[in-house]
Amino acid sequence: MKTRKILFITLGLLLCTSLFAQNAKSVLDKTAAIVGRKGGAAANFAINSQHYGNISGTIAIKGNKFKAVTPQSTVWYDGKTQWAYMKGTNEVNISTPNEAQRLSMNPYAFLSIYKNGYNLSMKTGANYQIHLKAIHPARSVQELYITITKRYQPQQIKMLQGGKWITIKISNFKAINQSDNLFRYNAKETKGAEVIDLR
Repeated sequence: MKTRKILFITLGLLLCTSLFAQNAKSVLDKTAAIVGRKGGAAANFAINSQHYGNISGTIAIKGNKFKAVTPQSTVWYDGKTQWAYMKGTNEVNISTPNEAQRLSMNPYAFLSIYKNGYNLSMKTGANYQIHLKAIHPARSVQELYITITKRYQPQQIKMLQGGKWITIKISNFKAINQSDNLFRYNAKETKGAEVIDLR
């Protein structure tokens, strides 16, 4: 009798865990559909981290492409190549960023990683708070907490990378059609800048 009771409790807990993960995935799917709309979107962001300090700026996104502008730099990413213009040194660094680097510059990059390699859970209150925990310890981003409004717009992303937390706050999200050319570096925008290819 005790064994049967323990079995039912265990099955109930597994079912609840699966249901919470499914609900978290459903919220992320709806968020991805809104944020990742074909035409694109724009928002303001503020990053707080031990590694980068405090940075704020604007971001334009379209699919997995983005352009982020801060007082110190402009970063273009066309889905494969990243160009980072540093105003202080008048340099453009060209690279192929990894997952963690994309996440630290593009707060919406989580839209492409939640489907594989993470366990999901969710708390619901005034907003949805979704927790992603990496299944494999080799993952460059081990843990994320994503706060999403009831209108399925991300408000805050907190991620654990290299043992340190990075917090990204997002505001003024707007669906705006963006040209693909916006996400590629144009030398006319940074006349006289030294271009350094780090690939």
